[in-house]
Amino acid sequence: MSELPRAGENAEPRDRARWQVYIVRCDGRLYTGITTDVERRLREHRAGRSRAARFTRSARTVELCYTAAVSSRALALRVEHRIKRLPRAGKFSIIESQPETADLLAELGIAP
Repeated sequence: MSELPRAGENAEPRDRARWQVYIVRCDGRLYTGITTDVERRLREHRAGRSRAARFTRSARTVELCYTAAVSSRALALRVEHRIKRLPRAGKFSIIESQPETADLLAELGIAP
């Protein structure tokens, strides 16, 4: 019979969770955010209650357009900030090309 792992063994540290940067379309507008669970976050945005971002609360439709997995919350925040600073055409370029994470980081000028 195998032993159970001791507390802390094989447990993934909280910061090592797979953070996701995502872009959603809300009634024609674009919203960028970060999360560790995209499906849960989409449900929150669609529900329009207090857990939803103020930007998405009044939206009738919330459609996922792009996601990219990054290694840490800090990196996710940097990527989110850079995407939010892009003009609308730059965000649509990301949505259309669907770059891999490494390509997105290079495009945004962020070292991994």
